[in-house]
Amino acid sequence: MNKKEKYVITINRELGSGGRTIGEILAHKLGVTFYDKALIQALEEKFNLTAEEIEKLKGGEIKWWDGFKRIAGVGEGLVDSRYCLTKYGKEPDVLTTDNVFKVETEILHEIAEEESCVIAGRCGFFVFRNHPNHLNVFIHAPMDYRVARVAAKKNLSEDEAHKIIEKVDKMRENYVKRFTGTSRYDARNYDLVFNAEGKTEEEIADQILAYIK
Repeated sequence: MNKKEKYVITINRELGSGGRTIGEILAHKLGVTFYDKALIQALEEKFNLTAEEIEKLKGGEIKWWDGFKRIAGVGEGLVDSRYCLTKYGKEPDVLTTDNVFKVETEILHEIAEEESCVIAGRCGFFVFRNHPNHLNVFIHAPMDYRVARVAAKKNLSEDEAHKIIEKVDKMRENYVKRFTGTSRYDARNYDLVFNAEGKTEEEIADQILAYIK
């Protein structure tokens, strides 16, 4: 990956592995914007986007993405915080429709065309498989480690945390298989794979930076 040109780093991760935090730290160290599911959905919901509406915006004479980001407050912490409250285990096995996935893909491609960034989830490894300057990362960890982290973070019992993790694992795997035809656990989808156990999020972010350099 060449840092001198626009690039995209995708972080796919298991719940409880610390992958989202790693992505945030990495983006901060690189001085680029971090995008995750909550922000992408906020952009869709706040502006009631459809694939057709995006095409209309892109067909305008002005650069729609700059204005879109400014209004949405991307990178400025202005997106409505209610979109950032993740309700683990509340989603069905596959929530996203084909049209929503198309909208998300359009948004992600537009982001990558306009700026360097770090993106968590959203089948990033697949969406950017043909991007000329990208890095795909997967963060995983043993179940006991993940259960302990989720239980502590959400103030849950270990049994509750374990059930949530199993449900989210199934949901994410179904999502990836439906829209990419592969498994998110297939190491061939990634350039780097990390076991988070025994490392801090900062250390893993630094290892990714070292690889890039």
